[in-house]
Amino acid sequence: MLYKALHVEELDGKFTKEIKELSLKTLDINDVLIRVKYSALNFKDALSATGNKGITKEFPHTPGIDGAGIVQRSSSDKFKKGDEVIVTSFDLGMNTNGAFSEYISVPESWVIPLPKTLTLKEAVAIGTAGLTSAIGTFKLMSNGQKKGDNILVTGSTGAVGSFSVKLLSHLGFKVSALSSKIDKKEFLTSIGANEVVLKNEFEMHAKRPLLKAKYDGAIDVVGGELLENILKQIRPEGSVSICGLVGSAQLNTTVFPFILRGINLLGINSAELDNEFRKTLWNMLANEWKIDLNNIIHEHSLEELPKLIDEMLAGKSTGRAIIKIN
Repeated sequence: MLYKALHVEELDGKFTKEIKELSLKTLDINDVLIRVKYSALNFKDALSATGNKGITKEFPHTPGIDGAGIVQRSSSDKFKKGDEVIVTSFDLGMNTNGAFSEYISVPESWVIPLPKTLTLKEAVAIGTAGLTSAIGTFKLMSNGQKKGDNILVTGSTGAVGSFSVKLLSHLGFKVSALSSKIDKKEFLTSIGANEVVLKNEFEMHAKRPLLKAKYDGAIDVVGGELLENILKQIRPEGSVSICGLVGSAQLNTTVFPFILRGINLLGINSAELDNEFRKTLWNMLANEWKIDLNNIIHEHSLEELPKLIDEMLAGKSTGRAIIKIN
């Protein structure tokens, strides 16, 4: 039996990505075989699709860290044929063939039953980006951030950033959306930003150990020098949740924001999240934290993926690209 998937190959150190028909016999053999109905494009997928060995070690490979679909075959007593399920994070799409494909085969421990209040499309629209945002928000709130606080969100037009803007606004926070895209101000205010801070106007004086405290907390996907200067502008006892390295993996800072203002730096690792906590967050995202994502998602076919990946890596993507798998 053949199935369609985005196939990334390496030849003489160069990588190609195209939609191909593959044999189901070559798919990873695991507990649960799922017919994928929807996937979504994440920055990690784009890196994998262009040969980043820090994400995917061996090629050929199929990326796609988010998948929602229907169980076709199961050796697990937890799932049966016909069950609607979600798979996000873990090793899916990294070193295990991912959801830019008509089928995925995964261990039972990776599979989450679809909450009754979500459709498969809604679930994948949340996906790893929404789960990452939810972890960051949960950690901010657990460390004292409350309704009305001013939270800075970086990368605010991207998948994690735009979801964070919507979720924080939904929960009653004041949201300052940081972006380099001057033409996206209207988009950001439409999804809940109270103010839009342009990156080139953001106060950055790298040699000063502290700057004027402007924000109660932040969710950052950029890292590097930008994160360094965010830390300098967090109010006393505030917190910053971090989940990305779009700008840089390096962080050069002093201890002053921590010892003079008592701020917290909170890491987010959605890939290896405790499964019970994962289920708790999915339940929250399906109920009291459920938000309307229609104005940040845009739907595409599997065949459009190579172009979408190139656009994401060029910094031209906005919102959340949903991939409908025929």
